Amino acid sequence: MTTITRTAIEGATLFREGKVREVFESGADTLVIVASDRLSAYDVVLPTPIPEKGRVLTQLSNFWMGRTTHIVPNHLIETDLARFPEPFRSRPELSGRSALVRKCERIDIECVARGYVSGSAWSEYKKSGTVAGERLPAGLLESARLDEPIFTPATKAITGHDENISRAQLSALLGRDLARQLEAATLALYRFAHAYALGRGLILADTKFEFGFGDGMLTLIDEALTPDSSRYWDAALYRPGGSPPSFDKQFVRDFLDRSGWTHEPPAPELPAEVVKGTTDRYRAAYERVTGERLS
Repeated sequence: MTTITRTAIEGATLFREGKVREVFESGADTLVIVASDRLSAYDVVLPTPIPEKGRVLTQLSNFWMGRTTHIVPNHLIETDLARFPEPFRSRPELSGRSALVRKCERIDIECVARGYVSGSAWSEYKKSGTVAGERLPAGLLESARLDEPIFTPATKAITGHDENISRAQLSALLGRDLARQLEAATLALYRFAHAYALGRGLILADTKFEFGFGDGMLTLIDEALTPDSSRYWDAALYRPGGSPPSFDKQFVRDFLDRSGWTHEPPAPELPAEVVKGTTDRYRAAYERVTGERLS
């Protein structure tokens, strides 16, 4: 399996480098996003790459963006490398892990939708009975389904840790109208994807989106509903009261928690069995959602 940790393209200008992606200028109003096989956990990039991860993220995100344009427009222009401008189309290693997109004005907020109490939401709920500072019903079990999905925004960090904020804080940052638009789009996308995934035997427990403005319209950007940005469970194995087996990077988080790591850089190396197990889970998520083998 091919592994790519960094991409440098002669003749292309680097626009931005994120935790797991490089973004290149490709014209006055377009960008090329390249997904590496780097893995971020607890907002720290791990030293060990996950083979095929970038291809899974790109192709699954493309799949979802193609099915959610009725909810909100997205930045995707082209996924076929042969139709990219030069110098990108002459780089075969970018095939399947890159996308040509519209340049948008990014809103620096992580827009998180949660339909179940799990992960960091469960940790906060156990401590204070709240999630993102807002009170939930008493007596919920770990991984319990909520009566209605909730919107829990966070500030977007390029490096370091994202910080959860309340909906009131979001309104203070962006204004009430934009905050409401982000919440409505996030929950509509989540509800659609949750229903679709359930039909494929998966539970979408939570997910996060990023948005920007393209041609003056609120636009979905970055990635959508991948194992990096979402928590997928096998519906047949779901039981509230614990952490169900997942098809995302929870497998890596579990190893890191057992290792005693403090969630501050540098992160430990991942053993071979954790790397293989993560690749297998990412590929399984793609195949379960799309019903197809990874190309």
